[in-house]
Amino acid sequence: MPEHRVGTQKEFEAAREELLAEEKELTRRGDELARKRRELPWVPVEKDYSFETAEGTKSLADLFDERAQLLIYHFMFGPPYEAGCPVCSSIADNLDPNVVHLKARDVTLVCSSRAPLDKLLAYRERMGWSFDWVSTVGSDFHRDLGFLHTEQELRPFLEGGIPPTVRQMAEASGTDVPGYVTEGPGLSSYVLSDGTVHRTYVTSARGLEPAMAYYGLLDRTPMGRHEEGEETHWLRRHDEYGKT
Repeated sequence: MPEHRVGTQKEFEAAREELLAEEKELTRRGDELARKRRELPWVPVEKDYSFETAEGTKSLADLFDERAQLLIYHFMFGPPYEAGCPVCSSIADNLDPNVVHLKARDVTLVCSSRAPLDKLLAYRERMGWSFDWVSTVGSDFHRDLGFLHTEQELRPFLEGGIPPTVRQMAEASGTDVPGYVTEGPGLSSYVLSDGTVHRTYVTSARGLEPAMAYYGLLDRTPMGRHEEGEETHWLRRHDEYGKT
């Protein structure tokens, strides 16, 4: 445990009061950003995307499941993977229990990956999730949103020094580094209005942190995320903690 300044209760309360003012300002700023996010222009989805599901082949419009809004988490599970990305798996742990609450607000949430459907459903059973998981037919859906790259596009990265965490995640997913990093995580949002599907929002990278509740909780602990300088990533699939 690192050394830290120790103070009195009075000093704590004074510092906490100052911090609280900043936290409230951040909350207000977050509310403003949420409003601006909702005001983004809607873009009609003109391409006919198809998805393999447990109920057969469906269109993007079918995935709404008779609701007006749709959230899709683009889960890193490419065709050569033997298991889902551990980081995406930790996100799915957070998404799964929220599906029922989103449905209550007219929102359907599904995960989409490029691996064959039987792989996805077997992995879902292993993890104990219940959300709908679809397999894209072809590469266009993830590619068009910027969540799929070619090895040629990634060559500068692949020819540089590969971070140990990337090698770790590739190995944990049962593939090599190129097979792992060609996939990318993301979240996309849609609305079905007057029979037309519109894309309303897309995010990736740290924009996904709202779906990673453990980081918000760690940010409130004395040591925080405590990831600086770590050679390997601490995240594991929830059934792998404690394994050597």
